[in-house]
Amino acid sequence: MVVNKQELTDWVKSIVVAFVFVMAMKTFIFAPTFVDGASMMPTYEDGDRVIVNRMSDELSDIERFDVIVFEAPIGKNYIKRVIGLPGDHIAYEDDQLYINDEPFEEAYLNEGKEQLHDSGKFTQNFTLEQLTGYDTIPDGYLFVLGDNRRKSLDSRHPRVGLVPIDKVLGTTDVRFYPLDKLGIVQ
Repeated sequence: MVVNKQELTDWVKSIVVAFVFVMAMKTFIFAPTFVDGASMMPTYEDGDRVIVNRMSDELSDIERFDVIVFEAPIGKNYIKRVIGLPGDHIAYEDDQLYINDEPFEEAYLNEGKEQLHDSGKFTQNFTLEQLTGYDTIPDGYLFVLGDNRRKSLDSRHPRVGLVPIDKVLGTTDVRFYPLDKLGIVQ
C-alpha cells in the first residue's frame, strides 16, 4: 500500500485537530475523575469513575443538592453534596435537615440509613453557628456534606469548612465506571 504525501498530511492534521479538541473538552468542559473513599456511599462508591462538568463552576449554575467536585484545603479534590448556599442557615436535629428553619427531605440518604446496624443518628445534630461561627453561609461559599454522613470529612470539619465557590471544579452526575453502574446518578 502506497500512501502519498498529501494523504499522510491530511491524516496528521486530522489527528492533531482531534487531539486538540479532546484536550480542550477535558480542560474546559468535561473531565474524568475518580471517587476516593466511602464518604459519598451509597451514591458513589470508592473507585467509581465520574465525569465532572466544568461548565457549572459559576454560583448561578450550582444548585442545592448538586454533587460537586472541589479543591479541598488538604491538597486533594473532594466530591460532596451541596447542602447550603450563600445566605442559608443550616441545622440538623434528630436526623432532620433544616435550611432556613424549613425541614428538607433527603431521599438520597434513605439507602444509607437502612444499612445502619445500630439505632444511632445517621447525621449528628449541629447548627451552622456551632460549626463555623456564622449565622448564615457567607457570599461566595457553599456548605457541603458527604452522603455517608458518619464517614465524611466535609463542611462539618474545620479541615474542610465552608467551600469557596472559586475552588469548585464542577458538578457531577454521570458515572462511567464500573460499567454495570454506567449512567446518570441522582
